Amino acid sequence: MSFLGELLLLALDIYLWVIIASVAISWLLTFEVLNARNPQAQNLIRLLQKATDPVYRPLRRFIPPLGGLDFTPLVVIFGIYFLKRVVVQLFIY
Repeated sequence: MSFLGELLLLALDIYLWVIIASVAISWLLTFEVLNARNPQAQNLIRLLQKATDPVYRPLRRFIPPLGGLDFTPLVVIFGIYFLKRVVVQLFIY
């Protein structure tokens, strides 16, 4: 596979882990394991929001929260897996 394909796959993998970290942090905040008033926690939350909000915001117009659950990260994760398959198909064949 070409260098560009490997680079795209790495970027998609990194963004997948950013989404997973964002979901985990939101759960920790919900269950009050993590204190949102802590300055370091606030910095981490803002960093993750800056990384994920540009992707989440357009999707949230079409996918409203259902029963208090936000399914937007799940849709983005499925999209990442789809894009990874497309990248592999384009750069292998």
